[in-house]
Amino acid sequence: MTVSNHKPGSDAGGHLFYQTRQRRPVLERAQGVYLWDVDGKRYLDGSSGAMVCNIGHSNKHVLDAMRRQMDKSTFGYRLQFETEAAEQLASRTAALMPDGINRLFFVSGGSEAVESAIKLARQYTLAIGDSSRYKIISRYPSYHGCTLGALGLTGYSPMTSPFAPMLHESPKIDAPTCYLDNDGLTDESRGQRYANQLEEEIKRQGAETVLAFIVEPVGGASTGALVPPPGYMERIREICDQYGVLLIYDEVMTGAGRTGCFLAADHFDAQPDLIVLSKGFAAGYVPLGALAARDDMVETVLDNGGFIHGFTYAGNPLACAAGLAVLEEIQTNNLVANAAKMGDILRGELDGLMSEYPFIGDVRGLGLLLAFEMVNNRDTMAPLAKELNAYHRLVEIAYEAGLIIYSRRTRGGLEGDHFMICPPLIVDTTHIDEIMEKLRISINRFAYEAKLDRALHSAISR
Repeated sequence: MTVSNHKPGSDAGGHLFYQTRQRRPVLERAQGVYLWDVDGKRYLDGSSGAMVCNIGHSNKHVLDAMRRQMDKSTFGYRLQFETEAAEQLASRTAALMPDGINRLFFVSGGSEAVESAIKLARQYTLAIGDSSRYKIISRYPSYHGCTLGALGLTGYSPMTSPFAPMLHESPKIDAPTCYLDNDGLTDESRGQRYANQLEEEIKRQGAETVLAFIVEPVGGASTGALVPPPGYMERIREICDQYGVLLIYDEVMTGAGRTGCFLAADHFDAQPDLIVLSKGFAAGYVPLGALAARDDMVETVLDNGGFIHGFTYAGNPLACAAGLAVLEEIQTNNLVANAAKMGDILRGELDGLMSEYPFIGDVRGLGLLLAFEMVNNRDTMAPLAKELNAYHRLVEIAYEAGLIIYSRRTRGGLEGDHFMICPPLIVDTTHIDEIMEKLRISINRFAYEAKLDRALHSAISR
């Protein structure tokens, strides 16, 4: 791996810290689907950063829009001024939401958007005289953010367990991991079974206490692009309606065209009450997220004292100008359709890996939100030995090869290994060819290091 000559403690860089002591090369520039470090090495952004850079890097239209806004103003506090950028972004975004979801509240990121959704949900129930509802059910595994409120909704043990005494942890039901089931049922039957867990949990908690159910309509990093089985989302909606529970879609990762529709919600006949957006919504150009809410919910809350919530940078004009330009770029260049088309091609290539590598047990996803999972035994779907740290090692090998991919532990963060291949929505077939070439090189090297090549050679000889 190319390493920069910046050493910890030797300059200002030594004062910066994040999760670990691991160092990375210094980024020099980025353009389209590529990034270059200061030593000139090029990396293909096969994960859009953290599934963020949906329109690619250094887009001229967005940068020009940001410059124009900077010449006007970079900050206008929402309680003191309205801004054209925020109003236009709200209007443009509302037009892309399901019917009846026309009100936007802007924030700076996904965790803030989730916090905003659960607070609006609670204030709405108070306003309608349903004050006993406060519990929010979520899934395991899941990820909804790093603030204590959002973390309480998250089902990912390594991220939640250190803070358990500080959390108001939500009740959990199982994510619909049908690919792990060996029960002879159809996916439709499994979907109903998984969805019915929600009804069982509502009853267990006491229906009068349950406020909402929050779900990623297509799984993010915690489940590796998990697509729900047919009928699952529709059954979830029925259950929520039956018990007066609000349905929140966490589209932080899936929104803004990532799955081949503008919202993952658009793939299902199950409309939510609240939607949270971030990541691809501003595509990495600025910190920006949004809560989209039903009109009647917002009006009810505003009629009863207002929304008791806010962030300093909510509706920041520079962020909103960038977000508006990102939406314009997505629509003008038909990037949602390209995500669907290129996603089908990339999915086909990833499916092909299963015939080459017996330790790849599943490929899943929609559009350009795709993942594959490594296993020890494809028949039983038993995970690789966790001591191999496959989820970390393959990412490092790919990085050395100039390909950036994303990974997580599959089974609640404790074991299992999935890898997300989620390039920007501007990719073409040439980029996909390069992704697959570098990915095969990386998998082959990992298989050799982990002695999985023996299974590979055995499969080939058969």
